[in-house]
Amino acid sequence: MKSDLYSSLTEKINSGNFSSIFILVDENTEKYCLDIFLQKSKIKSYNKIDILSGESNKNIESCISIWDQLNSFKADRKSLLINLGGGVLTDIGGFAASTYLRGISFINIPTTLLGMVDAAHGGKTGIDFKLLKNQIGVFNEPLEVLLDSEYLNTLSKEEYINGYAEVVKHSLLTNKSNLNFNSLVKLDLFKDSEYIINSYSQIKNEIVESDKYESNIRKVLNLGHTIGHAVESYSHISEKFSDLKHGEAIVIGIITELYISHKKFNFPIKDLMAIKDHLDKYFSFISFSESDIDQIYELMIFDKKNSSNKINFVLMRKIGDPVVDQFVDRDIFKESFLFYNDSL
Repeated sequence: MKSDLYSSLTEKINSGNFSSIFILVDENTEKYCLDIFLQKSKIKSYNKIDILSGESNKNIESCISIWDQLNSFKADRKSLLINLGGGVLTDIGGFAASTYLRGISFINIPTTLLGMVDAAHGGKTGIDFKLLKNQIGVFNEPLEVLLDSEYLNTLSKEEYINGYAEVVKHSLLTNKSNLNFNSLVKLDLFKDSEYIINSYSQIKNEIVESDKYESNIRKVLNLGHTIGHAVESYSHISEKFSDLKHGEAIVIGIITELYISHKKFNFPIKDLMAIKDHLDKYFSFISFSESDIDQIYELMIFDKKNSSNKINFVLMRKIGDPVVDQFVDRDIFKESFLFYNDSL
């Protein structure tokens, strides 16, 4: 990474605009990332705030804990919260900062591939509610998102790969030939990590810049997420499955929603199979019973993108050509899972 990567952050911290600095960590980023960050940022005076890691802790109780800790350290409206962690931590840290004293400034330092290419960008902050993904939140941009690939060295292979689902999603949305799916598969996920982080996070940033509050084109970023979020929530509810990571669930969403795209918009089956086969190299697939599928469908009713009690999907005509606000009936939805199961 460039030697001046932290210069903008250092300039902000030394500007005198902040009365106090807080660093939010979980038990993993405190152990593996905090020392790296302190050495590179040269921050001397700060207070540490901690929460437990994992999607199961992305809830109002953890948010209250952050507010309590800020309050105990006498944080004021000129305080700065630095969120050092993956997507769960930057989501909840951004929400806590945006609501404490009606809003204090925050900076995101993502430490996972998922955070670096997706979660830390775009100004979406929030928490889960009653095991439903991101039901409570606000739009609020961080002062800065700092991308340092060195933090990826602290991850397990499983956690590293978790973020690849969002990279694949971005490659399906772009019409840039040097970044689309056919170009992505030529890269090495590990050796080309810095290029992947910078290039595929920029796809999201360009979309967000044109539609900050998700009224139109930004909706395309939900490809794979209408079904994927419901699958992820279902894995937390069902005793049949272990809790799925976000990327594992989104992969299921991508495959099923591309199958629906094939049925409704003739998305090329050869591309669908190529995408499925590529994802099969990185993610373990699971089988769903008819009862599982029915319950996942019911969970989609709570998706925040819905309107007039209709479930809205992002579908694809072809790679680089998404279409938003698509209604999908229950029969095609169930058929997509039969395709997913049959292709295992």
